This record gives sequence, structure tokens and C-alpha cells, in this order.
Amino acid sequence: MPEFTSAEYTAILLSLKVSIVATLLSLPFGFSAAYVMTYRKFRGKFVLDLIVNLPLTLPPVVIGYILLVVLGQNGVIGKQILQPLGIKLIFTWKAAVIATAVVGFPLLVRSIRIGMETIDQGLVQASRTLGAGWFDTVMTVILPLSLRGVIAGSALMFARGLGEFGATIIVAGNIPGVTQTIPLAIYEYASSPDGDRMALALCVVSVVISVVVLLFHEYLSRRMIRVD
Repeated sequence: MPEFTSAEYTAILLSLKVSIVATLLSLPFGFSAAYVMTYRKFRGKFVLDLIVNLPLTLPPVVIGYILLVVLGQNGVIGKQILQPLGIKLIFTWKAAVIATAVVGFPLLVRSIRIGMETIDQGLVQASRTLGAGWFDTVMTVILPLSLRGVIAGSALMFARGLGEFGATIIVAGNIPGVTQTIPLAIYEYASSPDGDRMALALCVVSVVISVVVLLFHEYLSRRMIRVD
């Protein structure tokens, strides 16, 4: 195992940072989307379902390019909103967070929806019958009973974020110490003649982190089953 330099440690820490921030930022939106798609009936629900799940079928490079067009200096949001506020996203770690959030969002929503669909609807109706408003019902009935789905979705999204490459390299670039995550570092080392050992070492680190995340998810799931 080759010895890591500060560049490799920075890439590892940045990958963890990007995945954690993307997951935390996506949670309220993912839960809201899952709630609307599970409990609300309205025209255009199919369109919402299509939009939410579209990143699962689109190549990550396409997602990255769309984000670049939208958030770039000449993009609709970039030019009209971000520039006047002095906010720069493209080629920063924040752009990597956005790319990771978009790519992993469908996995989060799907897992939460599965959790919500297993809830006994009689409990929801009983809560409303007893006078609870929709917000109270969500916080005291739906959220606790769908917590397994929330945890599963968060773990899947975090693990997916660790491997995000295509969208990230388009909107954030591959800048060592700034936007270079583990997949981007592996790509750089794999492209260099003498980088095979370091690329393999980073692959091992990525596998270890993913296994730890999945074991932690399994541990929490088993604890919740015992509590139930």
C-alpha cells in the first residue's frame, strides 16, 4: 500500500464532505417529494414522478452539462441570480455537492417512499380524526414510521455520492485540493503511467468507506426492528 500524501487525504476528506453535505441538504426535499408522491393526488403527479426519477436514466455527464448550462456564468440562474449576489458555484466544491445531490436524489426519494407505503393508513386516518393537522400527522406518525426508509435512502445516497464522477467533473472540474474527490483522483492516477498503485489504494479506501456505511445502515436497521 503506497503512502498517501496530503493530496490523497484531501481527496478522501472532500469526498466525505461532499457526500455528507449533499445527503443532509437533500433530506428535507427528498422527504417532502416522497410525501407528496405517496399521499397527495393531483394532476401532473406523473410529471413529478418523471422529473424525480430522470437522473436515474440520464448519463451523469448529461446531468453535469445541464447543471453547467443552468448555473454557469451565462446560465439562467447563474447570470440572473448568482452573479448579482456574488455567488460562484461552478468549479467549486459546492458544485460537486449540487451534482451529487441531483444524481443521488432519486435513490433517496424511492427509499423514503417505500418506507411510507408500508405505513398502516389507519394510523394516519386515526391521527387526523383525533384532530391532528397534517404537519402534526407527518411529524408524529409518518416520519417516525418511515424512518427506516429515510435511513436506507440516506445511506444509499451517501454511498452513491462517494462514487460520483461524470456530473462532478463537468461542473466542478478536477482541481487537486479544491474539487478533486476520490473518483476524480483515481481517474487522474489511472491516466498516468506510474499511478496504478495509488489508484488501487484509493479504490481500496473507497470500498472500505462504502462497506462501513452499509454496515452502519444494517446496524441501525436491526436496532430499529428490535425497538419495534
